[in-house]
Amino acid sequence: MKRLSYPFTASQIRDARLGEIVSLSGKVFTGRDRLHQFLAEGGRPPLDLRDGAMFHCGPVTAREGGAWAIRAAGPTTSSRQEPYMPSIIERLQIRVIIGKGGMGDGTRRACVKHGCIYVQAIGGAAVLLAGSIQSVVGVHFLREFGEAEALWELAVEDLRGIVTIDTRGRCLHENIRTVSRKALDRML
Repeated sequence: MKRLSYPFTASQIRDARLGEIVSLSGKVFTGRDRLHQFLAEGGRPPLDLRDGAMFHCGPVTAREGGAWAIRAAGPTTSSRQEPYMPSIIERLQIRVIIGKGGMGDGTRRACVKHGCIYVQAIGGAAVLLAGSIQSVVGVHFLREFGEAEALWELAVEDLRGIVTIDTRGRCLHENIRTVSRKALDRML
């Protein structure tokens, strides 16, 4: 298992290989559809996202003693962010995308050009993944986008996933599609 720590530098990310399990620690940011559209259309993030990780997640939150707590943090379907991700990677220099279901060719090309990886998190394990969250560092755009769509700034320890797009442009999802097509052709 490869351990990656924030800030996620170009050299750390370049060494992450397709199919490798990674453990992320440090700061991770969440974002869903509204935030991605806002950022892709030139909106300014409230903090520097350079060398950061964008987790496609709308966490389930609660207030405890005046502080935020994350109850569940399951990945949301990343392909919805495909129209936005290439420009976000380029402009904001995101190094890690975390989500489920993979990304498209535009994101794959941006990962190669700008040194970014896509990490597949475990779908259906929202409570387990929330166990990796140590604290909420901050929340931004809460009033504008609501809890599920806000940009949550999280301190994480040992958030795990598998690299399914690497900086060389290899894509595990595409490999699986190719193998599946060949198997289907043989069966038919």
